[in-house]
Amino acid sequence: MKISFKRTNGHLDELIDEILQVADVNHPEIIREMVISALKTGQENDYLADLKMLRATMKEMRYTSKLFSSYRDRKKVTIFGSARTTEQEESYQKCVTFSRQLVRLGYMVITGGGPGIMQAGNEGAGPENSFAVNIRLPFEQETNPVMENSTNTITYKYFFNRKVAFLKEADAVALFPGGFGTLDEALETLTLIQTGKNPPIPLVLIDDDDGSYWEPWFAFIKNVLLKRGLISGEDFSLFTITRDPFEAAQVINDFYRVYHSSRWIGPTFVVRLNKPLVQSQIDILEQEFSEIIEPGTHLTMTSALPEEQDQPDLLDLPRLTLRFNRRNYGLLKAFLRRLNAF
Repeated sequence: MKISFKRTNGHLDELIDEILQVADVNHPEIIREMVISALKTGQENDYLADLKMLRATMKEMRYTSKLFSSYRDRKKVTIFGSARTTEQEESYQKCVTFSRQLVRLGYMVITGGGPGIMQAGNEGAGPENSFAVNIRLPFEQETNPVMENSTNTITYKYFFNRKVAFLKEADAVALFPGGFGTLDEALETLTLIQTGKNPPIPLVLIDDDDGSYWEPWFAFIKNVLLKRGLISGEDFSLFTITRDPFEAAQVINDFYRVYHSSRWIGPTFVVRLNKPLVQSQIDILEQEFSEIIEPGTHLTMTSALPEEQDQPDLLDLPRLTLRFNRRNYGLLKAFLRRLNAF
């Protein structure tokens, strides 16, 4: 039989409903679609390696959700950097200081769970305020001693699942000097924020005291990418470079001074706030950022929209809604920083 997501499967639909009832699952209609997807995959694909990959992906993402769900009320910062950095190096000590400051400000830390900068991040935050999101590799894959006995540890088979966890659970990303993997994470985060595929979050690049790592990188993107028209000037609003770990932590904390989070509801961009704005403040934002607001529309304070019932823990927050043009994400970051100044 050809299985359908619609309820046209006869006895099979009855069996699935019975299984869901016996299993006592949350949101059974969503789980039903997941079951149907698995069954359709079994019909459509007989290539065992593909099925094994899909199975592992589902299991890894399920455990990711389970691991982080208990800490949904705490903001988290993902830290990237070299696995080869030693404890004596400047970057390591800066990362320890940075992570300790984040915890003082109420944040938790997510790292790759390995040595080097990852260990420094976990060391500074402590295992009780840390997550280790590791990957199976033939080298550099052992969970660091800070997190090896922690229950907040997960080891992935696939990089793409690990990447989802790093950003899905992060309210900010901080990058210390590192190799190919660090640059990969920096550019991927930039790309996702620039294209709106990731919600706007702080991206902080923490350099050595002599500015020998991120500042030459900045010179390259300015003198080559910008000069050739491959990026826009507003894209420089997407990230911050600093040599000071305390400033880095403050940049992150300031981003959430008024701004809380955001999401799309159809064509409407919903900005959830820690406190409401008054009309004079809204007027200033409209005047200064008219370029990113669709013509003929206005910023509006509102309560939670009906479609937001799927995030019940956020329903009490005031909202600022706008018709954002979906193009100028660098200016959107500047808009949020201006909002946080009120």
